Amino acid sequence: MNPELVAASDAVPALASFDALIDARSPAEFAEDHLPGALNWPVLDDDERRLVGTLFKRQGPLAARKLGAPLVARRIAAHIEREIADKPRGWRPLVYCWRGGQRSGSLAWFLAQVGFRTTQLAGGYKAFRAVVRRELEALPLRHRYTVIAGRTGSGKTRLLQALAAAGAQVLDLEDLACHRGSVLGGRPDTPQPTQKRFDTLVWQALDGFDAARPVFVESESARIGRLRVPETLLGQMREQGHCVRVEMDDAARVQLLLEEYGFFAEAPERFCALLAPLTELRGRETVARWQALAHAGDWARLFAALMTEHYDPLYEQSMRRSYRELDSARRLVLADGGPAAMAGAARALLS
Repeated sequence: MNPELVAASDAVPALASFDALIDARSPAEFAEDHLPGALNWPVLDDDERRLVGTLFKRQGPLAARKLGAPLVARRIAAHIEREIADKPRGWRPLVYCWRGGQRSGSLAWFLAQVGFRTTQLAGGYKAFRAVVRRELEALPLRHRYTVIAGRTGSGKTRLLQALAAAGAQVLDLEDLACHRGSVLGGRPDTPQPTQKRFDTLVWQALDGFDAARPVFVESESARIGRLRVPETLLGQMREQGHCVRVEMDDAARVQLLLEEYGFFAEAPERFCALLAPLTELRGRETVARWQALAHAGDWARLFAALMTEHYDPLYEQSMRRSYRELDSARRLVLADGGPAAMAGAARALLS
């Protein structure tokens, strides 16, 4: 029995029909991006792949294969010994590597020889990536978007979470990007994904939505941290999205920011370093005053100052430029950022 070969255009819509998606690339390649739900069975680790690739460039394919073949054989043997003992005869894996070449071909061949109905992805991850890029140009056009707008600290992310808990279709771009969108938005100890990974996560989310129901999304700018929001999606949000403007009084906003960014109290130097790039925009004296408040531990006054002196003016300018419907948007006033207020707001939106 030999593995079947399937094109990415046919495989991607049918990924759920396979019992396992097996990525034969190295761990570093897998970490950069992979098919949704894929398992990493590397036939070469990162160092081995580097060595084989270097030998290929310097001495040609024969020398590279002489080095790589025993490495690949040993790793495939280890995967088979470890992973397939409990797999039934009807188990159907889809195997892929970077371009659908020897790495996935070798692993797929061995699995097929065991007796499993094994499929190899033609063109590998590279072909899958082409499908995702193509889909991100068309898929966003199939959906209607309700855009949650509001100043910093007004509870937009919490409202999205409440909407999701209530059964709404929610595209939380900041959660997918592991970033809250502002200069302070990086999550502690959680790096952002690569651009390729972010694209795949956005595609996966959109592909799972029902086009007959609205998709709730936050009013993002073109970048979330260092990641770009797909252009077609951003265009649909801005040009066709139905805006809802969330409002909360300043005291409640400060309290929400204290809850969301309280971890900075343990790392004021890191906080001050993040503020430093704002010197060009807000002036050395202003940024120094903010940094002094951080060192003094006066976080409530600091967040209030950042809101009124930096985030609010910047947000209004950016949102009015990007979302033309903002002035006529429905207004949703929240008492605070607590669970009851968010659940009530979600019910109001869904009704």
